[in-house]
Amino acid sequence: METFIQQILNGLVLGSMYALVALGYTMVYGVLNLINFAHGDVLMIGAMAGLSILKLLEAYAPGLPGYVQLAIAILGAIPVCALVNVLIERVAYRRLRNAPRLAPLITAIGVSILLQTIAMMIWGRSPLPFPQLLSSEPIVIAGAMISQTQVLLLVLAAVAMFGLVLLVERTRLGRAMRAVAENPRVAGLMGVDSNRVIVATFGIGAALAAVAGVMWGANYASIQFAMGTVPGMKAFSAAVLGGIGNIYGAMIGGIVLGIIESLGAGYIGDFTGGFLGSHYQDIFAFVVLILVLTVRPSGIMGERVADRA
Repeated sequence: METFIQQILNGLVLGSMYALVALGYTMVYGVLNLINFAHGDVLMIGAMAGLSILKLLEAYAPGLPGYVQLAIAILGAIPVCALVNVLIERVAYRRLRNAPRLAPLITAIGVSILLQTIAMMIWGRSPLPFPQLLSSEPIVIAGAMISQTQVLLLVLAAVAMFGLVLLVERTRLGRAMRAVAENPRVAGLMGVDSNRVIVATFGIGAALAAVAGVMWGANYASIQFAMGTVPGMKAFSAAVLGGIGNIYGAMIGGIVLGIIESLGAGYIGDFTGGFLGSHYQDIFAFVVLILVLTVRPSGIMGERVADRA
């Protein structure tokens, strides 16, 4: 039972990071019907920016508590990621809104390679250690252990997801986003500035990726220029699993994917004597994704994005 609880906790932590990134994918797709495959690298930029901020704090304000340093790193990484994502939309995607679907896809792959190359030039190609800012003393829950960093990650993810739901469902910007997703032409006739809504969507998605990036570094204690590729693929898979274009689906898909990985690596790995252990945990997530999409192609929650005229 302790093993089961431990794997569930690990899955919730991993799934929360996937969900934060998956929300960026699903928001952009919901508004533009476009997959921003460079979004995983925005997570990487957030982690790198957070590390740079922490180094500045270490040099000029070394006595700050760990929680304060982590909060400053996250708050500093958010505008950096938002600026990067807005520039990506303005330079790479805006002129391709009415282009064939293949053109934005190829552009997104090119932007991903460009971001990785720029990061490699600025921060180097070697893995960088991320400082451990919170206590390493674990918290014991029913025999399972969870670190303070992971607890903070779960809290931040829950707050961010709850805040996003309130923004989309209760604010003027949220109504504008839903209107543009439904029909951008009619929304424009009703006075909604589609360009501003799209820019805001990219910025909000980048802010969530920044939180995930900094917490990814804090949880795994190491970052590098290509670190966004696999989490980006997993987050996209989570968005598809939950129902691309559906905010609740992205959250559920991320959590489900994380729990599947953890349970698969923990139980099936032990059953096979380590042959299919943590090094092969990607197999479990993608096998389940294939099975779910075979039975229900629209994902768990279905797709709410309407066909455009």
